[in-house]
Amino acid sequence: MKLDAVKWGGALLVMLGLMFGSAWTAWTWQANAYGQQLAAKETAYQTERTNLANANSALILAEQGKRLALEQWLAASDQAHYRALTDAKTTQTRLRDRLATVDLRLSVLLDATPATGSDAMQTATATGTSSMVHGTARAQLNPAHARRIIGITGDGDQGLIALQACQAYAKEVSRTK
Repeated sequence: MKLDAVKWGGALLVMLGLMFGSAWTAWTWQANAYGQQLAAKETAYQTERTNLANANSALILAEQGKRLALEQWLAASDQAHYRALTDAKTTQTRLRDRLATVDLRLSVLLDATPATGSDAMQTATATGTSSMVHGTARAQLNPAHARRIIGITGDGDQGLIALQACQAYAKEVSRTK
């Protein structure tokens, strides 16, 4: 009976060894398969993240390009606005200088229609304050008043130039969006 117990014990040990070996092999195979699945998922995740990062980078570069173009347009617009303001101020200064040196006199047209009321301007004025230019009656303005008028028109010119610059800016900004 001892011999039978040894045979059964040996057979039991062989079976246990085979079972342990089978379990170890199955465990290793499952771990390897699961590791491959995890690696495939990680690769897909990294690929997705890389694609998203590349798309985001392309979007950022496009927006930076738009911003750079807008900044360049603004710089050119500012230069043109500054040039227009400088030209208007130069013209105004020249006109004021010409008025001061009696090189130029401002005059106004006189109303040539017959007056019927007491508040109408007389057509005949004192000598030296009016002149006839191309057959039209004109009266010269006082140089101080002429300088004030030139100053007012110069301010108006500057306001119009600034308005044009603002309108161009608003149009460009709304166009780029």
